[in-house]
Amino acid sequence: MKDDKSFQNGVNVSETHSHDDGNEWWIILNPASGSADHAAEVRSRAADRGYIIRETEEEGDAVALAKEAADKDAELVAACGGDGTIHQVVYGLTQADSLTDVTFAVIPGGTGNNFAQNIGVMNIEHAFELLGAGERRRIDLGIADGEPFTNSCIAGLTAKTSAETSSDLKKRFGTLAYVISGLQQAADFDPLHVEIDAQEMSETNPATWTGDALCILIGNARRFTGGGGQANVEDGLFEITIVEEMPTNDLLTEAATQRLFGQETEHVTQLTTEQLEITSQQDKDIEFSLDGEIRTHQQLSLSVRPQELEVIVGTKYCPEPTDN
Repeated sequence: MKDDKSFQNGVNVSETHSHDDGNEWWIILNPASGSADHAAEVRSRAADRGYIIRETEEEGDAVALAKEAADKDAELVAACGGDGTIHQVVYGLTQADSLTDVTFAVIPGGTGNNFAQNIGVMNIEHAFELLGAGERRRIDLGIADGEPFTNSCIAGLTAKTSAETSSDLKKRFGTLAYVISGLQQAADFDPLHVEIDAQEMSETNPATWTGDALCILIGNARRFTGGGGQANVEDGLFEITIVEEMPTNDLLTEAATQRLFGQETEHVTQLTTEQLEITSQQDKDIEFSLDGEIRTHQQLSLSVRPQELEVIVGTKYCPEPTDN
């Protein structure tokens, strides 16, 4: 339970500090993310180092606090929470037009911590070590109709089931667990009838795809095929996987083939592009999940801003990861 004496308008005022070199380093903390047992440790470590700490209380706070940090010329802004908190903090920095002025950092406090793992940040203790001594890299940022995303944009069956995917399934099947977890719902799922126009990056890939899709997976820092792990987040390209409508019994086989062998299969199309547009061919909007944040669009334009975001990474971060 929060101490009312320590909070004012969503801000923990009892633990507000400045970095000792005179430049403000901010931590935007979501105390309710994940298992909600990380806040005390983060507060303590932040206080020991003299960092400013602000805490979210409701939806949208992280966006507003990131904009406040930018307005106050913060040198570094760290998001502590899950992928949704990271998304909102980056969104706030984008709205403040401050990505060229601010270094971004991640303190894992969510359930899966997918983006944190992709940039080599293992846990809270490790994150604080990196704040002072970690390497800074400039990574790509995905943009969907003006809204940024760090990990992925997904639509279709996976957008509805991603929040319900178990940790065990993720460990066993990687990011294609989101496809597998929707098997029980696939029979009742109305496929997306869409047209996808992509800027062609390979002679073997079509520039336009039209058809019925169970899901559309657009990876910036997340790879959905060829092992399902981290994608190259410095190459200025999206990795796109389109899972077409297919008999339910075939879905698990296709997902497993993609996971284990990274092979082209009959019902899976892969594209690599820096820009695309997705248009619903039906008279209804499509639900998209941007790093877990649900948005609806009849038409969505996506592009990559190459190396737009300066982020602190761990030693396990690799710009060109393997499929393992």
